[in-house]
Amino acid sequence: MTGAVARQHTSGLLSIGQVLARLQDDFTDLSPSKLRFLEEQGLVTPERTKSGYRKFSQAHIERLRLILTLQRDHYLPLKVIAEVLEELDQGRDPIIPGAAPRSASSILAPKRVLSSEELCRSTGANVRFLGEAIAAGLLPAAEVFPHDAVAQLTALMRLAERGITPRHLRSLRLAAEREAELIARAVSTRGVKQGTPAGAEDALEFAGYLDTVRSGVLRRRVSGA
Repeated sequence: MTGAVARQHTSGLLSIGQVLARLQDDFTDLSPSKLRFLEEQGLVTPERTKSGYRKFSQAHIERLRLILTLQRDHYLPLKVIAEVLEELDQGRDPIIPGAAPRSASSILAPKRVLSSEELCRSTGANVRFLGEAIAAGLLPAAEVFPHDAVAQLTALMRLAERGITPRHLRSLRLAAEREAELIARAVSTRGVKQGTPAGAEDALEFAGYLDTVRSGVLRRRVSGA
């Protein structure tokens, strides 16, 4: 590649700083170290200049947006995210584990957060019911909500129709908080520093294992097995 062609090729690419500027409004914990961590895990492969500097294309940006959304809103560990990305790379549009019927392409839709009014309109819930869910700690007390809050609030409404209201589920929140403390201790005993990309990934992996165990126990109990 000649110098002129190389300059033309890289002129549309972005530096790490430019990537952060584009994504940090949506992902406030994104940092250069986290970008490097995702690269080390093989999830994104930026191009390199002759001097070794990383350069990102728009396709890299969208790939990062998907990865970060799957981590933040769907709590998927990197092993599962890698499987989703592999399917995308093969031309398929995989369903997100635990978020059916949402597909990977829907994650990249321009609208990624919802106001409380939009959330209520999407689910048919009223503001009072949303307030009860927030008061019970089942949804965040926030001005905007991630898209997966639609599925959560819809599930809470279906439970309420069957007599299980958000007030009855406070114990679920308390159990989740205890599990989070358990995970934090487990991560620290492995010598992984909390607050780092590796620590967050380790915690998500633990959470996935706990979800599997909890689901199995619950299903056996309700089925009488």
